Amino acid sequence: MTSGDVMHWIALQPQPDEGGDALAVLGWWALQFSPKVARLEDVLVLEVSGSERLWGGRPRLLSQIIESDKPVALSKYAQGATSLIAMARLHAAGLARTVPDKLPLAALAAARPHLATLQKIGCSYWGELRALPRGGVARRFGAPLLAALDRAYGETPDIYPWLRVPEVFDATLELDAQVESAPALLFVARRLLGSLQAWLQAQHRGVLAFELIWTMDARRDTATEGQLVVRTAEPTRDMAHLQRLLGEHLARVTLSAPALYLRLRSLETQALQDRSASWLPDAQQTGDSLQQLLERLSARLGSQQVLHCQTRADHRPERMQAWAPAACAVKFIANDANNTRAGGQKNTKEVGLYPTWLLAEPLKLAVRHNNPLYQGALTLIAGPQRIEAGWWGGGECALRDYFLACSAQAGLLWIYRERLAGRDDAGGGADAEPEWYLHGIFA
Repeated sequence: MTSGDVMHWIALQPQPDEGGDALAVLGWWALQFSPKVARLEDVLVLEVSGSERLWGGRPRLLSQIIESDKPVALSKYAQGATSLIAMARLHAAGLARTVPDKLPLAALAAARPHLATLQKIGCSYWGELRALPRGGVARRFGAPLLAALDRAYGETPDIYPWLRVPEVFDATLELDAQVESAPALLFVARRLLGSLQAWLQAQHRGVLAFELIWTMDARRDTATEGQLVVRTAEPTRDMAHLQRLLGEHLARVTLSAPALYLRLRSLETQALQDRSASWLPDAQQTGDSLQQLLERLSARLGSQQVLHCQTRADHRPERMQAWAPAACAVKFIANDANNTRAGGQKNTKEVGLYPTWLLAEPLKLAVRHNNPLYQGALTLIAGPQRIEAGWWGGGECALRDYFLACSAQAGLLWIYRERLAGRDDAGGGADAEPEWYLHGIFA
């Protein structure tokens, strides 16, 4: 590596008012541009010579780094042939294109403890220090200064502990002022969600569950900590959806004391494959997905207020379905669709006889001359459809013959005749008359 203006390293510095561990978050985000990212003092340095070709060259890579959305605001940046040149140009205002020999010694960290002595002997710039005899510099100022100068000029390699992404996201942020309302916590939580997004991108994962914890004023005679767990049915990196979902949950929380700190922690994640962009207009999704809508409604109204019908393997009509929270509704809908396609026409014919409206409890019908009555006499037009189920597992046994009946006043009805033990299949026998029930109504 030689000195000059050829870009090999980029130095980035976040805004000082970002708070928290902004430098680490910026580093997770920067890993998408290069695997060689390191923290030096209050600066982030990236070695990009090995990845710039993948981004279409240095100008395009630099443009992507500077102009793309970031989890934290960027204060300034600089570039150089070595990491120390990039750092020096970043710290020395107005010296973005200054050659290394003209960079001030104050921009070299190893030279700062010796600045007063160096200035007395007429050394103010890198080039002037480099021109001094190396043996005298080593005896007077120590070998670390020469080693730093060699690294700055690319004569010895830069060896750093490269940044690694932690296995679990866990970030804490101190609030600028006490927050007394839970919905107001969302404003600060946005910054933590932005950090979570950078971590998820670096891990190539989507979040399934995360926990928001707030620490409250310990001087109050109340609990000192509160928490809220947010779950999603599908792994996601959509922070806009997570922010709306978190807002719905916080709207139902009451703080017992003012909050002073916020902590966001990932609980469950899953590998997430990035989707390829499409130029086709039909492939572009607009608005929220069905899953996102169901999750927001469940957060606002309560999980037990937004339900999804699930099919069950039971021939008894009243047990063919069950209602469960809609958090996993999309998965069940997809499974039902696959089962329908796999079953072909046979399953379609079977479900075609079932009514639109099923009564919660079967209604016993009056019988006259062995004919069922409901708002008048009923005419049987189809049937019987025999069901014998429930005899396994100790459940309620159902021995029924279902018929499609017509009523002049009520329309099409779904009724069944209860088959008593000991009766023959033809419905005869002198033990007892059959009992008829109304179980469903066709729309």
